[in-house]
Amino acid sequence: MSLVIAEGLTKTYRAGDVEVPAIKGADFVIAPASFVAFVGPSGSGKSTLLNMIGCLDHPTAGKLSVLGTDIATLDRRAAADFRGKNIGFIFQDFNLVPVLTAYENIEYPLIMVQEWPAAKRREQVMRLLKAVGMESQADKRPDQMSGGQKQRVAVARALVSNAKMVLADEPTANLDHDTAHHVIDLMKQMRDEFGTTFIFSTHDPKIMAEAETTYTLEDGHVLSRVHHAQAAHA
Repeated sequence: MSLVIAEGLTKTYRAGDVEVPAIKGADFVIAPASFVAFVGPSGSGKSTLLNMIGCLDHPTAGKLSVLGTDIATLDRRAAADFRGKNIGFIFQDFNLVPVLTAYENIEYPLIMVQEWPAAKRREQVMRLLKAVGMESQADKRPDQMSGGQKQRVAVARALVSNAKMVLADEPTANLDHDTAHHVIDLMKQMRDEFGTTFIFSTHDPKIMAEAETTYTLEDGHVLSRVHHAQAAHA
C-alpha cells in the first residue's frame, strides 16, 4: 500500500483579489519506509507540498491521500490529531524549545499530543536518545549543543511518537558538510530500524544522492521522477 498518493493535486493562494497558484496538478506516489526528496528552485512549491502532506494545509483541488486518509476531509482538530499520531517534522533551524533539555524536547510531543503515562514516556524518550547517540547529553539545553547535536535531538523528537513518516524541510541547511553527512546517515539508520518514511524538501546534493526517489519541481509542476535503485536499502 502506498503511504502518500497525489492525483491532480493543486494549491492556489489568494492575495487580495489575485490568485497565486503554488502547485499545479501534481501527481506522485510515496512508498512506506522510503527516502524521498522534492527538489527544485526556491518558489517551486516544495514547502507547499510538504505542508499539504503534513496536513498543515488543504489542497484547492485534486486528491491527496496520506496513510489511506483523504486529508481534504479533515477539519482543523482532526488534522492536528492525525499529525500528532502519524507525522513528525524536522526543520532547518531545529525548532527546539530553548528552555528545555534534550530529554524534555524529545518528550514534549508525547505530553502535548499523546496521552502516554510517565513511565512509558521515559522508556520511549530514553530509547530515542540512545538511538540518536545523545544519551549522555540528555540534560543539556539547546544553547549547550552543537548544530549536529541539535539536529539529532530533532530527529529523535520527530520519531518519538512512533511517526510513520517524517517531513524534513531543508534539514541540513545549517550544518557543515561532515555533520550533514552524519545526520543523513542517522536518518537512514532510523528509517531502517523503525520503517519510517522520510520526505525531504531540499537543495542539498548530499540528500539528493541518498534519496531513493527524487521528484523535481518547477513553477508548481512535478517535472520528473527519478528512482535511484542504488540508494535503496536492503
